Amino acid sequence: MNICIFLPNWLGDLVMAVPALRAIREATGSSAYVVGITRPNLAGLLAGSQWLDEEWYFDPRGDDPRFETATLIEKLRSVHWDVGILFTNSFRSALLAVAGGIPKRVGYSRHGRRLLLTHPVSVHEVHGTGRYIPMVDYYLALARVAGFPSQDRRLELPLSPWGTVCADRIWRDLSLDSSDQVVAMHVAGAYGAAKSWPFSHFVELARMIATRTSASVLFVCGQRERATVQRIAREVNHRRVVSMADHPLDLQTLKACLARCHVMVSTDSGPRHVAAAFGKPVITLFGPTSPIVTANPTVQSIDLQIPIDCAPCSCRTCPKGHHRCMKGLSPELVFEHLQPFLIQQNMRGAA
Repeated sequence: MNICIFLPNWLGDLVMAVPALRAIREATGSSAYVVGITRPNLAGLLAGSQWLDEEWYFDPRGDDPRFETATLIEKLRSVHWDVGILFTNSFRSALLAVAGGIPKRVGYSRHGRRLLLTHPVSVHEVHGTGRYIPMVDYYLALARVAGFPSQDRRLELPLSPWGTVCADRIWRDLSLDSSDQVVAMHVAGAYGAAKSWPFSHFVELARMIATRTSASVLFVCGQRERATVQRIAREVNHRRVVSMADHPLDLQTLKACLARCHVMVSTDSGPRHVAAAFGKPVITLFGPTSPIVTANPTVQSIDLQIPIDCAPCSCRTCPKGHHRCMKGLSPELVFEHLQPFLIQQNMRGAA
């Protein structure tokens, strides 16, 4: 059986699609040939897993000919597919599935693409009329319609030898000890500025952790956040507040680093899902987005969101200009929720 999966284009969404990928692999076994299509910037996230036989990369806005539309269509036509599952909601992905000769096409009937799908799935019929749907269930429903049902919602990710080697070096270079408690922090979200927590709040929280506890703080980042986390670390000016800004920022390294941290504080961003996939407690700072979308009972999490009339608005930038939903989440409030995790882990270590 040849299965083509159009994977999510966002880091967090791809992590939340793992239960569906696992369901497909468990149902088909090693005899199936499963290909996942996603963006080049997500390379390495699933490295070391058995869910996919190959990953193909597609970037319609890039200038690399290996990832352009014509190249992908040619590759798709070279395989006799049995089914294509579209985790993406775009009209483009459905058009690519048709152009690539995939005979059975399963996906949500959104954005005017119903006629391009042989098995269109109605969001309302499957999930009801609620405004927000947990993304894990969103993807599992598509796997079920395609013939691969599962009730297992667990998040998980594999580690790779390369990532582990890089994490070892980062721990050594930043003078982090394997016995240290490490709080991972992430400062932004690719979705937009509205998800961001104020710079000064991160500085204050990191300073609280460094001065009131024995834990260290590691700021993880992508290319866009390098300068920000460097500034935060300089502003705090404490030996136990460090960042990955001057080290490899590939996803294999990120996975290995988060796997050895103890707890994470993050905006509603992709890296927090990576930490959750390794069983780490996560405190998430929500503003314009809804915690329901990322809800998963298998994850140990605290979702902080202050009750104001305009939230969640789902906007990329604050339409009212005040950004109260994020500014109102004080560093002291976050520290109050973080401290019990650190105390609990200290007690476990002592036992």
